Amino acid sequence: MSQREFYAARAAEARNDAEAATLDNVRSRCLRSEAAWNDMAQRAGRAEKFRARLEAEKAGIAVPAE
Repeated sequence: MSQREFYAARAAEARNDAEAATLDNVRSRCLRSEAAWNDMAQRAGRAEKFRARLEAEKAGIAVPAE
């Protein structure tokens, strides 16, 4: 499991917790947590792409510009 997948799974857990919450403050906390996990998942995804690109460049493989 990659970091991105781990973070995405935690975001899904937080979303489920928010849906199950009966108290507004708990729901709000869970939604903030979901947003934070989603941000971390996006950053981890960008980092994975960057590392893959660096490895390809080191191996001499042409990498198209994004």
